[in-house]
Amino acid sequence: MLAVKGVASPLVGAQPTCRIYQKPTLYPPGHGFGLKDFSEISLAGDRPFPPFLHRSKRDEEGIIEEPCGEQEVIDEMCRIVIRDMDQFGVCVVDNFLGYKRGMSVLQEVTGMYTKGVFKDGQLVSKKVKNDLKTIRGDQITWIDGKDESCKNIGLLISQVDAIILRANKMANNGKIGNYTINGRTKAMVACYPGHGTHYVKHVDNPNKDGRCITAIYYLNRDWNIQQNGGLLRIFPEGWQDKVADIEPFFDRILFFWSDRRNPHEVQPAFKTRYAITLWYFDASERQEACRRHKTEMEAQASESNNIVNKTSSGES
Repeated sequence: MLAVKGVASPLVGAQPTCRIYQKPTLYPPGHGFGLKDFSEISLAGDRPFPPFLHRSKRDEEGIIEEPCGEQEVIDEMCRIVIRDMDQFGVCVVDNFLGYKRGMSVLQEVTGMYTKGVFKDGQLVSKKVKNDLKTIRGDQITWIDGKDESCKNIGLLISQVDAIILRANKMANNGKIGNYTINGRTKAMVACYPGHGTHYVKHVDNPNKDGRCITAIYYLNRDWNIQQNGGLLRIFPEGWQDKVADIEPFFDRILFFWSDRRNPHEVQPAFKTRYAITLWYFDASERQEACRRHKTEMEAQASESNNIVNKTSSGES
């Protein structure tokens, strides 16, 4: 079958982009990773790339190439995100900031990594007993983008905010309209330092913690998926025998639902791999999650006090 490939970026040379594959057969441990194990399929019609892959209209400087203006481009991107999230649960936009702005973000990220501010990533569940590194091998730091040293990351954050908040309030906004989005996390800046570091198949929000949309911005120049690995594989609910493979290419942004509709994994990376992730909250689910957390903390505190009191009184 023919691979489904995207239009090559003139900034980074010819390269494959997103693909849709049939779900893999489960192989025994040690079989290894590789695209050769998965049957490639074509999509209906003559469109030469997956329908959830798009390219923004920015030039190398990050300026809009057409005289329509920034707001009109944001509105168009919102409509694309709404449509693709409704139909596929996934949306990808290349050339999101433009080459120079993307490079400025990358320089800020590598500068932070050089300073040693990144820490090992943690798991949502505290009950997992496996060695953390066998599950998740990235190193992360959380920032708000307000410091002068990361003003370009702040620009990225503001651009993503503009799209998500605008899409949430537009007319005919599909499934995004089911949420009230008025908050998000700080930006999680992540580095997989090569050496086969990975993140096993997981769901961002398996426990209704409020996160409804995941946005990931990639910063990896000259990335060769065959040599460098680091593929993001999504297993979208309702896709039956297909998966979405997203290469972590420079200046690419990815949106997808954060809940159980989109289990995903980061396959082993053999070259340093950078990404910035934002999670957007649904107000009502987040409020309920905070209430639930407060109740659990109060119950734990009460139980601890009871134990202390019994110990003090000599009860066994």
